[in-house]
Amino acid sequence: MPVETLIERLASLPGVGRRSAERLAFHILKSDSADAKALAKSIEDAKTRIRNCRICSNLSESETCAICDDTTRDRAIVLVVEQPKDLMALEETATFKGIYHVLLGRLNPLEGVGPGDLTIGDLLDRVKVPTLNAGGTLIREVVLGLNPTFEGDGTAVFLAQELHAIAATRRESGEPDLIVSGLARGLPMGAPLEYANKAVLADAIAGRRRLE
Repeated sequence: MPVETLIERLASLPGVGRRSAERLAFHILKSDSADAKALAKSIEDAKTRIRNCRICSNLSESETCAICDDTTRDRAIVLVVEQPKDLMALEETATFKGIYHVLLGRLNPLEGVGPGDLTIGDLLDRVKVPTLNAGGTLIREVVLGLNPTFEGDGTAVFLAQELHAIAATRRESGEPDLIVSGLARGLPMGAPLEYANKAVLADAIAGRRRLE
């Protein structure tokens, strides 16, 4: 039955239980046909037109996202986040003026998620080779903005080690130093960035600390 199929599809979404799925399904059925078709079209467009930015892996309709293309931003500072939704939460603060790198996940050995399953290699390449960064800009600071969870902290530790190795190589060759910093710990432990309010996120960005 189409109604039951719709309910099952909705119930399979994260955070949507059976009762909520039923309410959504009946709301859609009561809506105008134009509204229902517009919803279906928006889902289809999102799946067919949205891709990952070739530079930072953020969601984008073109090869590069609007943030990487924005010449007014400081492309020498890159804030690393786990998912596009974390980037969106940080952008709402209107505090960070650099650019981003989206890992599309976090390290989780218990679930078989290793460095090769994320965009960690792309990040390290961006730091090593300026032409791979937006505007061909040399990155001088990487801010680790991972979620304050066990897996997020583990990912941050791994990235910090890799980035410090690049920084050491830069110093030995006389190149500009690379700063590795992290968001201030005003963020509650275990709480995803997407659920933190704008003021907390703004303070976390402004109070970021250098990771040694």
